[in-house]
Amino acid sequence: MNEEASAALLALVEKVGLLRRDLQQKQDLARYEARVQRIEQKLLALADALAADDPALADALRGTWKLPARSLAFRNAAHRKKDAAPGD
Repeated sequence: MNEEASAALLALVEKVGLLRRDLQQKQDLARYEARVQRIEQKLLALADALAADDPALADALRGTWKLPARSLAFRNAAHRKKDAAPGD
């Protein structure tokens, strides 16, 4: 998978993971638990399928799903660092 597609996939997983976290924090997760579990099942199956060709991407998908806020924080930090690069 090319770098742009990988980044888009990780961003999608991050957004869905953040939604799951928000549902959990607002104590609404039980209402949607079966749907969220099916999403997780499909996501982990995708990560397993990708693991043979791109183990780093598979690990990143699993990590982003598990801790989406951390993923967002690292992505934001990298973006700020890129914007603050010398010579701009």
